[in-house]
Amino acid sequence: MRGEVLNLLDFEMMSARHVKAVAGIENQSFACPWSEAAFEAELTNRAARYIVALEDGAVVGYVGYWRIFDEAHITNVAVRPDMRGKGHGRRIMEEIMRLAKSEGVSAMTLEVRVSNLAARTLYASMGFVSAGIRPNYYEDNGEDAVIMWCRF
Repeated sequence: MRGEVLNLLDFEMMSARHVKAVAGIENQSFACPWSEAAFEAELTNRAARYIVALEDGAVVGYVGYWRIFDEAHITNVAVRPDMRGKGHGRRIMEEIMRLAKSEGVSAMTLEVRVSNLAARTLYASMGFVSAGIRPNYYEDNGEDAVIMWCRF
C-alpha cells in the first residue's frame, strides 16, 4: 500500500459532547456554517442521524442525514481542514451509508457546489450520480448545487 495512509477512525453517534468540535469544523469548512445551536437541535430531531469520526479521541469529521421514509438526505459532511487528503471523507461517507442501509434506507441524496470537484469526484466514485441542478442554491455567492443520488 505504497503512498496510502492507513486511516484508523472510530465512529460514534454525535452527542452533546461533540457539538462544539463539530461546529468548529463546520465554521472552518463552509461559507454559511450551521451554528452550535443548530447541531444541538439536531440531537432531538427524530429524523436526524449524525455520526462523528474520531482519531485518538478527537473529532476529525462528521456527517449527518435526515431520514425521510426510505431515503436519506445528507445535510452536512466535513473533515477538519488539517486532516483532509487522508481518505477520511471516504471513510465517513462509507460509515453513514452503512448506517443508512442498516435502517432500511434505499437511496441517499445530497447537494454539492458545482465548483467542488473534489467532493463531486468522491461522491461519484461511491455510486452517486448527478440528477440535476439547484440554481442559486448557496446563499453566500448564489452558486448552483449539483443534486446527486445513490440508490442502494
